[in-house]
Amino acid sequence: MTNPNPPAGGQPTSAVRAQTLPAQRLVNRVVRGLLRTPGVSGLVGKRMLTMYVVGRKSGRHYAIPLAYTRRDETLLVGTQFAWVRNLRTGEPVDIRLAGKRRSADVQVVADEAGVVELLAFMARDNHRFAKFNMIGFDQRGNPSSNDLHLAWAAGGRVAVLTPR
Repeated sequence: MTNPNPPAGGQPTSAVRAQTLPAQRLVNRVVRGLLRTPGVSGLVGKRMLTMYVVGRKSGRHYAIPLAYTRRDETLLVGTQFAWVRNLRTGEPVDIRLAGKRRSADVQVVADEAGVVELLAFMARDNHRFAKFNMIGFDQRGNPSSNDLHLAWAAGGRVAVLTPR
């Protein structure tokens, strides 16, 4: 696993990028519950939503709590995990945002330049997102270009969601 606190140049020590917490399933279950709870969802959900994804091959249903960043009228969700391959541009997904379940149109950004640009935007907006995705910052406070490119190379994608 890559060092979550890369050295000054933002150079990671390994090519492995995505990380999960030791008790990720339990954490996800608790967060999903909080995001469904009236009153609490407004506090917890200021930067979190739940995305409902159906596996393309397995047909399994997944409810994934995710950090998001607002950009104009859209929500940006970035990840390096394989579940993102189940999303297709033009095929809507369901999300739970601010305690309410609704549909959202999806545009999947997979090209290197687009992913790097959007991950940089997200990292600047949410430093916890950056840390979880092992995106360091240079001395001027900008996301590490090397880390952004490594995140893309490790399968990073960004889903641009437009809630209905």
